[in-house]
This record gives sequence, structure tokens and C-alpha cells, in this order.
Amino acid sequence: MGQTYRICLIEGDGIGHEVVPAARRVLEATGLKFEFTEAEAGWETFEKYGTSVPEETVEKIRAADATLFGAATSPTRKVEGFFGAIRYLRKRLDLFANVRPAKYHPVPGAIQGTDLVVVRENTEGLYVEQERRYARGRIAIADRVITYDASYRIAEYALKLAQRRRGKLALVHKANVLPLSDGLFLEAAYDAAKHYPDVEISEVIVDACAMRLVRRPQDFDVLVMENLFGDIISDLTAGLVGGLGIAPSGNIGEEAAIFEPVHGSAPDIAGKGIANPTATILSAAMMLEHLGEKEAAERIERAVDRVLAEGPRTPDLGGDATTEAFTDAVIRALG
Repeated sequence: MGQTYRICLIEGDGIGHEVVPAARRVLEATGLKFEFTEAEAGWETFEKYGTSVPEETVEKIRAADATLFGAATSPTRKVEGFFGAIRYLRKRLDLFANVRPAKYHPVPGAIQGTDLVVVRENTEGLYVEQERRYARGRIAIADRVITYDASYRIAEYALKLAQRRRGKLALVHKANVLPLSDGLFLEAAYDAAKHYPDVEISEVIVDACAMRLVRRPQDFDVLVMENLFGDIISDLTAGLVGGLGIAPSGNIGEEAAIFEPVHGSAPDIAGKGIANPTATILSAAMMLEHLGEKEAAERIERAVDRVLAEGPRTPDLGGDATTEAFTDAVIRALG
């Protein structure tokens, strides 16, 4: 009869209320069996309950085989008691690997031949959010935390991914300036690499990496790096293939996984029915591959590419299609 997958859906804020239902329709059209639960997180949730991630949401994520998250709004000012939903869930559920593929799709500005994955350590670096001010507020210091264990774990994840792809892994770092912290990252990565002799390892300094990605993205397969570098470089790689509007991602741990589009909540177009659901649909495809349904994931990706090439397209890609019309076309292309 086939397995039934338990999927938690979190729409979040803004266009999340439009793109997550679109992705759900595509998932249902694959013929696989799903049991969906819905949960709340984000700014709207904070306004209702005084917390951006209720405990009930954490429990639903843990009970699911995987979670699909839409988008979350963060205020531009400091709001007492508010914390970013995704950052909180990454820490709470130890979602240590942020995985962001950048693959060519037939959209304006995309560079043909690009097919790489940025693997970003998701739990430490500057994102431990340990900041303080001295000298009457005129000096600010932030701690950057790099540990051997977290570095080894993310390197091992990237090595396994490279094994399944083209067998190439780039270690991205700034050890020439940060020899203790990034030096530790490299030490752990090389220790992990000893167990994967079939993976070709290279090193690239992060600023040189940015330049090489712009000039020759086809040279890269899998890249692994610490948190801040990964945050910046993965947005660069999204730009190589058409922008954040089509960029999927996954936050993956030992016991939970949350997949989400890279774009934000887009309050300027929320509720207008014109949001581009491509990144969320591709995130759903990533989720299926994570669950072992590679064939279904590839079917979705082929269907999306067909619609992106032939139309209809949403306004951000030069068309006039609604979210619903684009999703209908993807479902038809699934066959």
C-alpha cells in the first residue's frame, strides 16, 4: 500500500499562507500518501500568543517525519520577548545542517551548468548571539564560537552528500586571518575526511570563493562552511540561479528536519495571490528526497522546470500568473 508520511505544515507569515498550501497541493498530486498536521510559528503567532513558537508547534514537528515551513516576519525594531522562529527551532531541535542547493532552472539571469550545494553549520559561529557593549556603549564585542564536535559533524554531513553527488567537497574558511577558530574548523573537517577517501577535498578562502562562484560556479559541487559564511555565500549562490524566489533549503538534524523557501514573508504582496511558490515547491521536493522518495522529488523538479520554461510565470519572473495558476500548471506537468 505504500508508506504514509506525517508532514507538519507551518505557513508562518505573509505569503507563507499562500505558498505552503500551493506546495501541499503539489505533494498530494504525486500520488504518495500524506498525513498533514498544521502548526503555528512566526510574528503573527507572537502577536496572538506572546511567543513566536508555541510548545505545541515543537511537539508537532517532533512527531512528524518532516516539516514544511513557509515564511516568517521579524520586526525591524527590538521587541521584548520576541525571537526569530526559525533561529529558535534550529537551536531547540539541533537542526545542525542548513542545506541550500543552487541548481540551474530556466529563469532569467540563471547561469547554465550551475549545480552545487552549500552546507552551512547551523548552530554556532556568531549566531550564538552573545554580544555586549563596553565603554559607555562605544565598543561592541560579539563572541564567535567554533567547536570541534560541531565542525566535525557538519563536515561529515557534507562528505556524505558529496559521496552521493560528484565526489567533490570545498572547505570554505578564513583561517589565514582566524587561525584558531577557522583552524579548528579545518582540523575537524580533515579528520572527518579521513573516513571518506573517495571524496576530493579542496580548500578555498571565503572571499576568493565568492569571486570564483561568480566567475565559474560550474566548478563547485558541495561547499561546507561555518554559519555566517554560509548565510552570505548561500545568498550569492541563489543569485546565480535566479534569486531567492526560487531557492529552496533544508534545516536538518538527527531527529527532525524543516524545509523552507529562502525568501521572506513579502508583506508588500501578501494576500494578493501573486506570490511565486517555486521555492516552496522545490523545498517540498527536497523534503521528499530526504524521506527517500527521490523519484517523486525528481518528478516535481522536472514539472517545475517545464512550467518555468513554457509558462505561465508569476509577476516576479515577468509573467502575470497567479499563485494558483502557476501551481495548477505544475500539477498538470506532473502527469
